[in-house]
Amino acid sequence: MSSGIDSAAVKEIQQSDSGPVAPECARGAATLANRPGGARALKAALHATVVLCLATTLAHIVLVFLHVAPANTVSKRYSPQISAWVYPLFEQNWRLFAPEPDSVNRQILARAAHTRADGSMRVSAWFDLAAEDNARVEHQVFPSHTAQNLLRRAWTSYTDSHGGDDHARTERAVMMQKYLRNIAADRVTARHAGRVDFIQLRVVTVPIAAPGSAAGNRPPASVETRLLPWWKVSSDGN
Repeated sequence: MSSGIDSAAVKEIQQSDSGPVAPECARGAATLANRPGGARALKAALHATVVLCLATTLAHIVLVFLHVAPANTVSKRYSPQISAWVYPLFEQNWRLFAPEPDSVNRQILARAAHTRADGSMRVSAWFDLAAEDNARVEHQVFPSHTAQNLLRRAWTSYTDSHGGDDHARTERAVMMQKYLRNIAADRVTARHAGRVDFIQLRVVTVPIAAPGSAAGNRPPASVETRLLPWWKVSSDGN
């Protein structure tokens, strides 16, 4: 009788050793075996990300340095690549210690045109974009950089790259034209609340009189009005 009990106990022990416990041990061993590989993959991905960030930062510093440095062989040779990286997001304006405030007031207006179903053209009224920016800046303790400089710098960059006419002769001129057009189109679309097929700008420039002179003795300010051509507006901004 005791031998039978012993045999059953031995059989139960053998089943427990080879049954449910064995798979648990196998899974644990597999997990331990996989942990080093997963850690190595995570570590490699982290190192690759750090290297990529460092390389991007170094390339940015080098390109911006070549942009602001005096003209040299390297900057002349790689001028298209430098300009493509710097403009318009990383443009450098070194006027912190030698500011050059505007000597004119500019009124930048825009209007939109839309082709109706019957083929006729519907033209909107003029929107004063500069007045909207001035309203957002006035009486603001901390006015936004966008309201102060986005439209103004887009226009000055456009005139710097185009000169007195509106023909884009360089890649940068084409880029600045698209930049100015997209800003105006976004503003007009948000206010017009409708489809915009074409956009046109009109810029009225009024010189600021020199301080200290009496109002009666000031010569009449020469107002300059510049009407830009109609620009096609596409949904993808190109």
